[in-house]
Amino acid sequence: MDKLAGMAMFVRVIDNGSFAAAAETAQVSPAMVAKHIKTIEIRLGAKLIHRTTRRHQLTEVGQLYYERCKRALSEVALAEASASELQSAPRGRLRLVAPVSFGTQILVPALIDYQNAYPDVSIELSLDNNVHDLVGEGFELGIHIGPLSDDSLVARPLTPYRRILAASPDYLARHGRPVSPEALTNHLCLGHSYWRMQDRWHLVGPGGELRDVLISGKFSTNQGAALRMAALSGAGIVLQPELLLAADIAEGRLEQVLPDWSYKPVPMSLVYAPNRRPTAMLRTVIDFLVERFS
Repeated sequence: MDKLAGMAMFVRVIDNGSFAAAAETAQVSPAMVAKHIKTIEIRLGAKLIHRTTRRHQLTEVGQLYYERCKRALSEVALAEASASELQSAPRGRLRLVAPVSFGTQILVPALIDYQNAYPDVSIELSLDNNVHDLVGEGFELGIHIGPLSDDSLVARPLTPYRRILAASPDYLARHGRPVSPEALTNHLCLGHSYWRMQDRWHLVGPGGELRDVLISGKFSTNQGAALRMAALSGAGIVLQPELLLAADIAEGRLEQVLPDWSYKPVPMSLVYAPNRRPTAMLRTVIDFLVERFS
């Protein structure tokens, strides 16, 4: 007899409490159930079940065999389900969370590209700069900027989050171009009101040299997208993520200032809960985002 079939029948007997009940659920005769169990006992050379008129009781060997059979059958079911999942098209609803500026300007276009490739996937994106409990709040994925504090999550590294200095050609024409970090003190610098030390920028030079620069300006806000718009309008020098300013610099709307200096890069990760059976949707979106932002 097939070993897996025998193991499944043995588990069915224990879970249902009797040969007769197992036979009924499997739609076979009690004699066939007994034959399965007898075959296993002969193969193992050990008694698995003590049978009495009132109940069946597992032997010590039977208890161990039962636990291992349950585990093995679960792995077989998982393997078959995973193989089937790999062949299916991604579909379903994807819930993910990301920081506001990165999510608004960078992640949204990427997700639309993914959705164009997999139209059966619907996306629910939450934008929030706070750290979230992915599992507890029902998110499949999250973009995390900075060191990770939750080691229970799987983290796929993305391109480090590097902040650079930039200003509009109009601003630089009117105020000149700073030639050193210290020269920023004499310029209008666009401030982020959420930063703990709003009057200082901590810059890193090409050789790892650190420079703590006092800055001042006439415009500040709590949103990176608003700071970018202020810089595009010629209001001053902005310190924002390179990813968010790359297109503006490439198309000449902004010019990089002090290109050898930047804010200290911080890690950025795609995080998700460990999952022994990732869906086609989750597997493809993870691969897509890692390729896009690595």
